[in-house]
Amino acid sequence: MQLLLGGTIFGATLLGVMVRPRQISEAWVALLGALAMLLVGILPLNELVPTLAREWNVYGFFVGLMLIAFFAEQAGVFQALALYAARWANGSAQRLYVAVFLVGTLITAVLSNDATALILTPVVWTLTSRLRLRALPFMFACTFIADTASALLPVSNPINILVLTRFNRELLEYWAYLLVPSLLCIGWNIGLFAWLFRRDLQGSYDLALLDDFTIANPKLYRATLIGLGLIALAYVGGSLWQVPLAFVALAGAALLAVLSWWAGSFKPKQALHELSPALFGFISGMFLVVRAIEHLGWTERFGASLLQGSSASLGNIARVIFGSALGSNMINNVPMTLVMTSTLEHLPNQPAPALIYATIFGADLGPNLTIVGSLATMLWLVILRRKGIEINPKQYLKLGLIFVLPSLLIGTLWMWLIA
Repeated sequence: MQLLLGGTIFGATLLGVMVRPRQISEAWVALLGALAMLLVGILPLNELVPTLAREWNVYGFFVGLMLIAFFAEQAGVFQALALYAARWANGSAQRLYVAVFLVGTLITAVLSNDATALILTPVVWTLTSRLRLRALPFMFACTFIADTASALLPVSNPINILVLTRFNRELLEYWAYLLVPSLLCIGWNIGLFAWLFRRDLQGSYDLALLDDFTIANPKLYRATLIGLGLIALAYVGGSLWQVPLAFVALAGAALLAVLSWWAGSFKPKQALHELSPALFGFISGMFLVVRAIEHLGWTERFGASLLQGSSASLGNIARVIFGSALGSNMINNVPMTLVMTSTLEHLPNQPAPALIYATIFGADLGPNLTIVGSLATMLWLVILRRKGIEINPKQYLKLGLIFVLPSLLIGTLWMWLIA
């Protein structure tokens, strides 16, 4: 009976996250799923606090990341990057397109894919509107590069933190498995989209249209740039020396807050408003729901059906990468990553490192298939709807299939070769 109840609740939770009946937010769906697991006795009440407390590093990282993104936006960093990109392109729409990809890669690497979707998308929308360019190709660039570049560093995607919190790995090993396929996929993404949208990118623009695109507080802007550089170095150092990245993110947010106060622009209420209760509710609910299905033994069964042992065979790596990617597009990459990490934890033997990184790679790049695959894409979609742009899911899927399948093959072959 518990297996039936648990399966029903789990399935209903995932379905609710995907379709959002009556526009109920993903957070409420996940929390209701967790509550149902508690009420039917699948998830013991005494495990509620320990399950959530175990993820303190994830919560701290999210808080720090949101505040860093807020202070950077307040200082005009993202607006300045867009302006420099437009000047570098020197009137060429094709070069500007490449520049948007490069800026998106930089922001994703240092501040995460969610920051790229949340902040770069409206900035690039404003930029293309001012320059009278067709916006849609540039909008696709913002969302695809947000996920494509999100395996460059442990901080480039909250999914990476979810996995690495469970499996303590070193940065050099992380780069050995993920840096080369990430760079190859970034290059593939830029080249493919520049060719697919070549007709839309044949035009040029007049830089004089950006004459009033200026930085409001140059002193704060310069100080914040220095602060972001220090934070980026601290992220790398923290990953090398295995310092919890929540500490780095929170310290970075505190540094930018002090700089904002020093420049006379500190707005604490506005900064706290940037902390999204819905996001924390969603991940907390999913932590508890996945913990409940662990009690039912579902993740062990899933691992037994998906993997043939814990070795880094080509078949195992491919199944993890493609399985994580497919599942992310069906149920969103946050719950899929939680299921996969639980599956790896419950293998009879310690999983090979390649399987851990295969989970990250599949859950990072795989969501580029559909508009519900990742939180970053969902944020991007909300922003575009506010701008009056409706994205055709079939067009998105077509782009995703052309890009994602070769990308997953690149990751599979690379991890198998070095495992």
